[in-house]
Amino acid sequence: MGVTENLRKLIAKPGMISMPGVFDAVSARLAEHAGFSAAFMSGFMVSASRIGLPDTGLISYAEMADQGRNICDSVSIPIVGDGDTGFGNSVNVKRTVKGYAAAGFACVMIEDQVSPKRCGHTKGKQIISRSEALQRIQAAVDAREEGADILVMARTDANATNGIEEAVGRCREFQRIGADITFLEAPKTLDEMKRYCNDVEGAKMANMVEQGETPFLSPSELEKIGYKITIWPAALMLSAINGMKAELMRLHSGIASEDGKATFPELQDIVGFPAYYEAVEKYATE
Repeated sequence: MGVTENLRKLIAKPGMISMPGVFDAVSARLAEHAGFSAAFMSGFMVSASRIGLPDTGLISYAEMADQGRNICDSVSIPIVGDGDTGFGNSVNVKRTVKGYAAAGFACVMIEDQVSPKRCGHTKGKQIISRSEALQRIQAAVDAREEGADILVMARTDANATNGIEEAVGRCREFQRIGADITFLEAPKTLDEMKRYCNDVEGAKMANMVEQGETPFLSPSELEKIGYKITIWPAALMLSAINGMKAELMRLHSGIASEDGKATFPELQDIVGFPAYYEAVEKYATE
């Protein structure tokens, strides 16, 4: 069973789908080893880790697709890829959807922000008109229907600019067009979250960002409201930053210790040295 069909079946089954935010092959493998059934490739985190710049449209389609290919190749679980605004007009959206499918993603997220976009929990967001947003999602759905083996997640940031009524209305239209999953970004209250889940059919995703705009709830709480998918896009990066800062402070102070870290053999296992050595022995010559 391919990753897209795997994700489709996960959505059809009862229960919450929890996805950590991954940004490279190591973080994706750690998520798989931890037992997660799927993961989310965050554009914010890829932009931060790959080019060291903010999630403001500075990273390109080619860079995102390349990073996604490395991530998808490293694991067997479905990966949802952040496709931003589709990197252009509706024709670009179709290329992005097809390119993400070719890279191995199980699902691509397309949003309705003006390009260059902004992270959903930062200031300065602007959105395109509803008609243009519908054209974007229609293009993504068309790419899927024309053979791209990938699910489509339709995201709106309208709540920050036009309010919950417009955001819910867009999600309804996205679902009607054929989006497999909708994502109303940054609801500010529990009532807004409930309004979205009650008024929009189909699978819905919640974005849990530490210190973000949305109430930070547990997966079980989100499931009771009506969400199907929970992502924590920043959790691994935030944890890694604190760990690296603490180690750098120790090293800068002249303290070298093996305590509190993964072991070197563990790192070798994560990146695949045991499998590599087995392959070398299999094809070794006398």
